[in-house]
Amino acid sequence: MTTFRISPAVADAFPDTLIAVVTATGLRGVEPWPATAAALEDLEVQLADGAWQPADESDPRIEAWHAAYRSFGTNPRRIRPSVDALGRRMAKKGTLPRINPAVDSYNAVSVRHGLPAGAFALDHVTGDVEIRYADGSETFTPLGEPGTVETPKPGEIIYTDTTDVLTRHWNHRDAHRTRVTEDSPHVAFVLETVAATRDGHLLKTAADDLRTLLQPHCEQSTVHFLGPAHPDTTA
Repeated sequence: MTTFRISPAVADAFPDTLIAVVTATGLRGVEPWPATAAALEDLEVQLADGAWQPADESDPRIEAWHAAYRSFGTNPRRIRPSVDALGRRMAKKGTLPRINPAVDSYNAVSVRHGLPAGAFALDHVTGDVEIRYADGSETFTPLGEPGTVETPKPGEIIYTDTTDVLTRHWNHRDAHRTRVTEDSPHVAFVLETVAATRDGHLLKTAADDLRTLLQPHCEQSTVHFLGPAHPDTTA
């Protein structure tokens, strides 16, 4: 069991934070996921038809994350929140990337609802996971760059376990060690808002949508919510 925890300092600085932790066990990533494939295609068709477009930085959901990034010293137009970067990529290319079914599922839910999403292969997580401010001593190896080691700046918000950093700049980029592949059987997905008073209902809908995509392809799935009022949960 892995406990996810938001530190008191982050909870105090962002009192309207709400994070959905969606866990799946017995995940079967090598079989076809037709509902996920259809969800991606539906978004692409809607974009091509002009019926829908991804949230951009003028959208309140993205603006809230830009403000959060600036507050801990990250320029959000240079280092973008994940949902912002994904939406911009989709708007430019007209398509979403196809990585593997689990990753494709949270990407589709993320861009549809305008909320950042990520995931961790729990078999490669050590100890508990904490969302906290970096102190400058941590290390991070970015997804897809196993030979690279970065050091987050003091004051940057990170996800970290007992080994090193899992996500930099709160939700900008995930680590290589805990990346989700089609062979990852036990995964924790996270969906996030820093404006729960306004967007909490969207977060809960997004979590339900993600769980609906996961359930046909796993033995069990659960949803827990993490925030200042409930600063830890076990996945």
